[in-house]
Amino acid sequence: MTFTPYTAAAIQVAPVPGPLTAASIKANTDKCVDYVERCVAATGASLVVLPESCTTGFTTGLAAPELAGLVSEIGGATTAPLQEAASRLGMHLCFGTYERRDADTVFNTAVLAGPDGEVLGVYRKSQPFPGEDAARGGWVTAGTEVCVADTALGRIGMAICFDGDYPELWRIMAVQGAQVICRPSALLRSADLWELTNRARAYDNHTWVIGANATGADPAGVLYFGNSMIVSPIAEVTARAASHESWVSARIDREGAAGPLTPGSSVAQGFDHVADRNLDLIRRYADDLLGERKAESSASG
Repeated sequence: MTFTPYTAAAIQVAPVPGPLTAASIKANTDKCVDYVERCVAATGASLVVLPESCTTGFTTGLAAPELAGLVSEIGGATTAPLQEAASRLGMHLCFGTYERRDADTVFNTAVLAGPDGEVLGVYRKSQPFPGEDAARGGWVTAGTEVCVADTALGRIGMAICFDGDYPELWRIMAVQGAQVICRPSALLRSADLWELTNRARAYDNHTWVIGANATGADPAGVLYFGNSMIVSPIAEVTARAASHESWVSARIDREGAAGPLTPGSSVAQGFDHVADRNLDLIRRYADDLLGERKAESSASG
């Protein structure tokens, strides 16, 4: 697929105050739509990324069955207004939302909607943060699939927040041809870790990373620091937000490993971390990468 430059943007918004209700979900979604409309009008962005769980806020204070009763399946009432906005504006929109699977199961999901409003890709967070993980008493069931979607803008992958700590996921997306990886987030550990993981994953895999981080307070009163950013394949932060509700945008102007050796340099980059991997070494030690999990599985019978 031919790569054509375009503008991308990351939006950071705060959830509406108070306990999570059907009315607050609608208010959150309406706010997101408003910000997307104003962002596209101001920047001409062809791809916009919203934060993780932007329709509810990350920490809702609800158990999975209660949360499942308030959110919808993909394409339902929770996501339809955002899909309609993508269609109305003729652009690509990646957003984070809790997704109902059944009465007891909720996924932490990233959705990529295309310019016709149709869903181009769905990614369910495969590495839930310990507090949200249903296996540890939280409210989110872990996903089991990687998603890299074919779009008019190229191959777009998705990861969610804590997934950024797991380079294996990002390498799989790079091997599958991802040119841009969207990272909807509600990261609250530190701005240093946020920047570190965005830049490292971009540089590891020679992909653009569009990280949209939450700001403000969620329904449980947890505070977020924003700092949404767009990072180039050579780990250059080309756009960075502060901590207030806002957006940032940048030109996605080259594909993958193509580009200079360092920012602003006239020297071409002569290596590719994906293409140049020592696959013989990786195959030799593949069992070691899985060793702990295999041992746990064996011990559990």
